[in-house]
Amino acid sequence: MKHLFLMLLVAIFAASAQAKEAVPMAEDPVIEARLVRISDDLRCLVCQNESLSGSHADLAKDLRREIRGLIKAGKTDAEILDFMVARYGDFVLYRPPVKPTTWLLWGGPFVLLIGAVVGLLNFVRRRTKASVASAKPAELSDAERQRAANLLGTTSSSISQKDTQS
Repeated sequence: MKHLFLMLLVAIFAASAQAKEAVPMAEDPVIEARLVRISDDLRCLVCQNESLSGSHADLAKDLRREIRGLIKAGKTDAEILDFMVARYGDFVLYRPPVKPTTWLLWGGPFVLLIGAVVGLLNFVRRRTKASVASAKPAELSDAERQRAANLLGTTSSSISQKDTQS
């Protein structure tokens, strides 16, 4: 037990000796804060469900480096976003603008929902009609009338009269 504990301590110390201190991403914390604010509004092109600021993909790191360069070059946030959209399209934005090219993106889910509701209503309506149609009493054949008459002790003509009256 002592040997296991000693080996564990040696492993911990060896790992901590190899650990490196984190290198700051930017020399200026103001630039870094602005980078995070801008990249929160951008989608990682690799992960697609993560913001650019939260992604660890190599492309995301390159894009953050590009944005840092644009910030240092004196570009405004709007100019940086316009640059990214010009390069990668509206897909790079987490909140793409509503314009003719993105109408399907904004309205598509509602169109699909309405289509699903209409399809469900038609399905239910057809099922209801089919069950009502199958619930109607069927006409009896001559052999069935004769058998029913024998069972009831009446003539088959009186059963056909009752069948036609109902």
